[in-house]
Amino acid sequence: MSGGSWRVSHVITRLILGGAQENTVSSVLGLRALPQFDVDLIAGPTVGAEGSIESTVSREPGLLTLLPSLIRPVRPWTDFLAYRALCRQFQRRRPHLVHTHSGKAGILGRLAARRAHVPLVLHTIHGPSFGPFQGPVANGVFRTAERVAGRLTDHFVVVANAMATQYLAAGIGRPSQYTRVFSGFDLHAFLSAQADPHLARKLGLEPGDFVVGKIARLFELKGHEELLQAAASVIRRIPRLKLLLVGDGPWRARFEAQAQELGLGKAVVFAGLVPPGDVPRYIKLMDVLVHLSHREGLPRALPQAMACGCPVMSWDCDGAGEVCLNDRTGYLLKMGDMTGLADRLCRLEQDPALRIRLGQAGRATVRDSFSIEAMVQGLAELYLRLLAEKKISPA
Repeated sequence: MSGGSWRVSHVITRLILGGAQENTVSSVLGLRALPQFDVDLIAGPTVGAEGSIESTVSREPGLLTLLPSLIRPVRPWTDFLAYRALCRQFQRRRPHLVHTHSGKAGILGRLAARRAHVPLVLHTIHGPSFGPFQGPVANGVFRTAERVAGRLTDHFVVVANAMATQYLAAGIGRPSQYTRVFSGFDLHAFLSAQADPHLARKLGLEPGDFVVGKIARLFELKGHEELLQAAASVIRRIPRLKLLLVGDGPWRARFEAQAQELGLGKAVVFAGLVPPGDVPRYIKLMDVLVHLSHREGLPRALPQAMACGCPVMSWDCDGAGEVCLNDRTGYLLKMGDMTGLADRLCRLEQDPALRIRLGQAGRATVRDSFSIEAMVQGLAELYLRLLAEKKISPA
C-alpha cells in the first residue's frame, strides 16, 4: 500500500451470530478499508445452533484464516495445537499489532503473539469471563488466566466502562490501559426501520397485542427463564401479551417446555435465527425489549432497540446501565427483581405515551455513539496512538 501500512491481525474463537462476533467483523471490515492498515482475521470453526457470520468475511480474498484447533471447549491438547498454529501464523505474517477477542482466543492469541514477538498486543473485553454467574473454582481459574494474559497485554478495549472497573478490581492492568469503544452497528438501518404488518401476521402477532421482545441466544445466563416466569405472572393482567423471542441455541427445547408448563401456549413466539440485517424489522414489532442477561459487556440488543425507538428493560448487570437509563430510556432493575419486572411491564402496557417518551429518549441517546463508523474511528485512533507511543514504523 502506498505510504506504508501496519499489519493488524484480529483473533476470535468463532464467528457465530452474536454481539462480540458482529463487533469484530464490522471492526475488521472497517479497518481494512483504511489505507493505514493491512488487516486479517483468524477464527476457529463455527459450529452449533447459534448460526454463522463466516460468509460476511470469507468472500474477502485473503481476509479470513480458519484454525480447526481453535475451539471453545477447554481441551488441553487441542488448545496447545491452537497455540502452536497461532504462533506459526504470527511468525509468517509478522503483524505489527494483534487484537484478540473472546475468552479462548483472547488467552491463546495473546500468549502466541508474545511468543512470536508481536510489538503491540490488544484485547477487547466484550463480556466478563469471571463473576457471580459461576462458581468459585471456575472464577479462580478464569481470573488467574486473565491475570497471566493481562501481563502480556499492552492495552484493553472495553465495550462498557463496567468491564474496566471489574477487571481493575481483579488486579488486571492499570486504568491508563483501558479505552471504551462502544460496539457499533448499522445505525441507519435501525433509525429508519418501519413496522412490517406482513411479518407480524407471519409470526402470529395481531393488532392490539402487547409484544415483549428479547434478542439473545437460547442458552444459560441470558434470562429467558425469568422472562417466561414474569410473563406467566402478568398474563391475566395483560391478556394480549405476546413474547417474541429472537434467536436460537442449545436450550431452545428447554424453554419451549417451560413455556408449555407455565401455560403460556401461543403467547410465546420462538422466531428462531434471524439474519442481522432483518433484526430491525423484528424490533419494530415490539412494544418493549427486555434483556435479562446475567453476564454481558454491553448487550447490543439494548442500543439497537433504542435506535428503533423501542423502550428497554434490563437487569442492572455489567454495562447495561450505561445505555438503559432508569425512567429515561427504559427501566433498569436490580438483578432478580421479578416483582419490579412484572410491574414495569404492566405500566408500559397501560401507558402508550410513556412508551413513546422512553423510546424517543433512547433514540437520542444512541444516535451519535453506536455507528460502525464511530467504532472504527475510535479503534483506528487508538491504534495510531499506541503505535506512535511504541515508535512502531509501518511496513
